[in-house]
Amino acid sequence: MYEILRIDPGFKCTIFTDTPSKTVHFHTEIRVMYKPQDRKTQILFPELFPFGGSLDERNRWLRIREFIPWDELEFEYLKYFSDIGRPAKDAQLILGLLLLKHMTKLSDREIIAEVMENPYMQAFCGFHSMATAATIDSSTLTQARKRLGPKFFRQLEKTTYAVLIERGIIRPRGLLADATVFPEEIKFPTDVGLLNDVRRWLVRTIKRLGGKVRTYRRKAEKEYLRFSKTKRKTKKIIARAKKAMLQYVRRNIRQLETFLQGTLRVKKKILEWLAVSKEIFRQQWEMYRTRTNRISGRIVSLYRPYVRPIKTGKQGKETEFGARGALTHVDGFLFLDCWKHEAFNESEHVARHLMAYAERFGKLPPYFVGDTKYGTRTNRADLERLGVRPSFKALGRRAKTPGPDRWFKKKQKERNRIEGAFGHGKEHFGLSRVRYKGEETSEVWVRASLLAMNLRTALKRA
Repeated sequence: MYEILRIDPGFKCTIFTDTPSKTVHFHTEIRVMYKPQDRKTQILFPELFPFGGSLDERNRWLRIREFIPWDELEFEYLKYFSDIGRPAKDAQLILGLLLLKHMTKLSDREIIAEVMENPYMQAFCGFHSMATAATIDSSTLTQARKRLGPKFFRQLEKTTYAVLIERGIIRPRGLLADATVFPEEIKFPTDVGLLNDVRRWLVRTIKRLGGKVRTYRRKAEKEYLRFSKTKRKTKKIIARAKKAMLQYVRRNIRQLETFLQGTLRVKKKILEWLAVSKEIFRQQWEMYRTRTNRISGRIVSLYRPYVRPIKTGKQGKETEFGARGALTHVDGFLFLDCWKHEAFNESEHVARHLMAYAERFGKLPPYFVGDTKYGTRTNRADLERLGVRPSFKALGRRAKTPGPDRWFKKKQKERNRIEGAFGHGKEHFGLSRVRYKGEETSEVWVRASLLAMNLRTALKRA
């Protein structure tokens, strides 16, 4: 049995052991120091413009750069680093690369290569002179996302939107609310396919650790290949393949656990994935035994166990796999107010939407627009008490001689704007497929993409 004995917050050390006197694993993270950079310069890229030339201030990247309060963000950025250790990369360089990545839909490696070829992108990232070789590795961006987390990106949103509001680019008008799902980058899950993924990981781990046991790898691969090539998969064929995979997984779990008991060094990641594999086996065995397809907290991916299936009811996409977000639309800009990797009823977040609106603009919205799900009696009473005009269909029977409510019809037509913003973000800013791995870093992907989309909107109005 392995457990965590001690966590040292200074050096982030974790020790795993199975007896009080025997240490089996030691993990440490090197401290990283951060020193603020001096960006005060009169002439950008003097090597590139030796005859007194300068960059075109009307360029889109230089205009977007003016929307971001770099000095204020750098003060927040240095809080995530130590006062000793090797120096970290500049805040404007890291944040600039991340924002450019989401505004261009390029990968980490591609955006670094693109920045090295574009002086305007280098100016956006805070370079003082023209760089001809990459000064950062793509893995640094991955480490930065994990280190900063969603808390920093929420602060990044707050400070950037404050600048846009102060300049009058975002004007506090009415509030449109709706919810959507941000799908994760996983293959479509099936019970047999998920069990086969677990089996493959167990076999690879046993072989990598040097286990000399019979895993039945070849036989299991042949059975799964024969099943996947079957065009007409009846319930009987699926049940038979699922039963076989359950037997293979159960055997491999026992083999790996037996092997780890006699191993002195065990990585934390192996223990975490082993726990996920055992939970997947338990859920699949329970559903197979009870002949059902539903279970609480169902895991649909071995490598992203936090992802849950969410029913949407859309044509062609009745079920989506990812996180659900409750968003608001104000004056053409999208704001994320609630984020969960579970299904929830968006009508329960009206108070949170109003509170977030008041924090951004210093007042409540003049009106609230949402679909029929938001029109509960509780929400109607709360909006009336706060003086916010709701755009909901009237309760009770329809009057015999109804008068045309032009305002209600107009606001319901405006509700299409938030649906269009969802489609625009998913089509052009990567919100249709979250590629960052990790429960927290997936939120970073969505917030960074929304901020990139809003900065593009602000550029059109500035």
